[in-house]
Amino acid sequence: MKATFQMSDLGLLHYYLGMEVTQSADGITLGQSAYAAKILKNAGLVGCNPSYIPMEPCLKLSKASTAPAVDVTTYRSIVGSLRYLMNTRPDLAYSVGYVSRFMEKPTTEHLVAVKRVLRYISGTLDFGYHYTRKKKDAQLIGYSDSDLAGDIDTRKSTTGVVFFLGNNVITWQSQKQKVVALSSCEAEYIAGTTAACQGVWLARLLAELKGEKAGAFQLNIDNESAIQLSKNPVFHDRSKHIDTRFHYIRECIEEGRMSVASIGTIEQLADIMTKALARRFCELRAKLGLVNLKQIRKA
Repeated sequence: MKATFQMSDLGLLHYYLGMEVTQSADGITLGQSAYAAKILKNAGLVGCNPSYIPMEPCLKLSKASTAPAVDVTTYRSIVGSLRYLMNTRPDLAYSVGYVSRFMEKPTTEHLVAVKRVLRYISGTLDFGYHYTRKKKDAQLIGYSDSDLAGDIDTRKSTTGVVFFLGNNVITWQSQKQKVVALSSCEAEYIAGTTAACQGVWLARLLAELKGEKAGAFQLNIDNESAIQLSKNPVFHDRSKHIDTRFHYIRECIEEGRMSVASIGTIEQLADIMTKALARRFCELRAKLGLVNLKQIRKA
């Protein structure tokens, strides 16, 4: 490229749009500790008491809250900053996505939840990813999960999706579903379809980068009814009301673009994307690969 264009080689990437990058023979570390510290400073919470989880379990907030209103601009500014921090922090995906639902008319109740997220960030300021060098035969594996009617205003469920390439997390998603699910099976089926769309795109992207034919990926779901519904239309009487676009996962399985596997709830890594957890939160965070980058760099 230097022979064709007038350009300078600045060496390995170290800092880009608030993301800190360290490259070594062991792999690549990716974090946003400086950006996270700036968020705490702007919110006036530098040195606050840290929290070990970003959201209280079973916390339910409503848009119809009767608590006193707070400054809309300040609330949106903090939440918007947190959404950018999620680029390297999947452990914040659910909690930040949840408080983002109240940016139209935030109240003190909603602000308390945001401050809980900030207190968690204060205690995990140096957390980020250490990406190890992937093996040539690294497999694309996805996890999809869903709660049921978790939003008390609309009774819509939340979809959680996580994809690994080998042992490294490469994409994650926590999003409120667009329709109301009538059962846990339907909610999981809709989440599985969202994961299927993401997985097919990732498989094609990897194939294009490697100059190979797109292979099949594996999707792990912890709901047997949703798995059976995706493989066999025998449940038509129970599923004929489901929008046709959510049957895309069935087509992917029939064409061999993906396979579906059943896993237990304990092994479901996408659970952290669908609800506020207590005891399991730190365990799932570690399984996603988040580590203290300061300790990694010292080692």
